[in-house]
Amino acid sequence: MLEVIFGTKNRELTLQYLFTFGEGYAREISKYFDVSLPSIQNQLQHFENHGLALSKMSGRTKIYYINPRYAFLSELKVLLEKAKTYYKPELKEKLQLQRKRPRRVGKPL
Repeated sequence: MLEVIFGTKNRELTLQYLFTFGEGYAREISKYFDVSLPSIQNQLQHFENHGLALSKMSGRTKIYYINPRYAFLSELKVLLEKAKTYYKPELKEKLQLQRKRPRRVGKPL
């Protein structure tokens, strides 16, 4: 949908992932959308080089997250939220916030 603006579909998907889940690492994002790992790594590196994303190390894994001081953060959020309304239902459902770890055994719903 926004690949005309962002340049590639993977760049848009990577941004949607980071805004939806707050953070992520390259392999996780590539598996989530079933796209090539080098493509996602390039997008994350591009975001970090231009100040849109920041990263931190967790063991040997580089975790990326959106820079809260990015100048156009609020505008970008609005644009990505609007783009979600035009996605196919499968992609919309995939971008719903989901638990990443299982619920504790015996914990009431």
